[in-house]
Amino acid sequence: MNRLTTTLNQLQRNGTKALGIFVTAGYPEREATDEILRCLDSAGVDFIELGMPFSDPLAEGSTIQETSEVALRNGVDLEFCLDAVSRFRQKSDTPLLLMGYINPIYKFGVSNFCSRAASSGVDGLIIADLPYHESEFLRDHAETHGLSVVHLVTPNTSRNRIEEIDRASTGFVYAVSLIGLTGADIERGREVDEYLTRLNETVVNNRVLAGFGIRSRNDANALAVHTDGVIVGSAFLKEVAASWVSFDSIEEKAKAVDAFVKSVRPTIGTTRVVER
Repeated sequence: MNRLTTTLNQLQRNGTKALGIFVTAGYPEREATDEILRCLDSAGVDFIELGMPFSDPLAEGSTIQETSEVALRNGVDLEFCLDAVSRFRQKSDTPLLLMGYINPIYKFGVSNFCSRAASSGVDGLIIADLPYHESEFLRDHAETHGLSVVHLVTPNTSRNRIEEIDRASTGFVYAVSLIGLTGADIERGREVDEYLTRLNETVVNNRVLAGFGIRSRNDANALAVHTDGVIVGSAFLKEVAASWVSFDSIEEKAKAVDAFVKSVRPTIGTTRVVER
């Protein structure tokens, strides 16, 4: 078991929901990445998703698209991301996943990328534009190096496909909470509840964590009722944009990050049990 699985198992035993935070590497400046990772770690997040910026981030809304554009202008590439993880791992055991798109990994070399990711201290991969049925080549290399591979499901994913994604995923299944892009508003109601209930009944090998559109504790709790935790991205990046402009000292920035993490952490207990 890697750090991610160990952490999710411990959270289940404690009866608490997981909170993951997404941040784009190299945003708002290259040197901010190490600071933000340290702040998130100090704030007690359960795991971190470090976004690998890409020129055509198909799943992302305007906020994350803009952060990717800024990061690319700042010269961020996969080497930068892996080096940032290495520095973070020297001081922390908090699980960290890389999230991004498959083209830069192809260019880097899939085997080389998985090897470097593992040696840098990465725990898992989320590749948003790689369908699970075309991902065996990545999963094989990832498994060799002890990396989890997380696949996504959406409200219009069929039950049979959910079952297949559950079998193909390691670490957790990422439940996209809406039909749309990151940063869009969650439409709470019967359809979302039915979708997440269906996931509860269908996903038996993995935890289910929900993301997209979470901006507040109310949003987080609404999704965490049916899942094992939540992932917050666009709302945190907006906080980063404000804090890194407004505050000069790292202490003030850390306080802002800590306050944000507290404001979105789910407060309901765990009832869903998955043995890993």
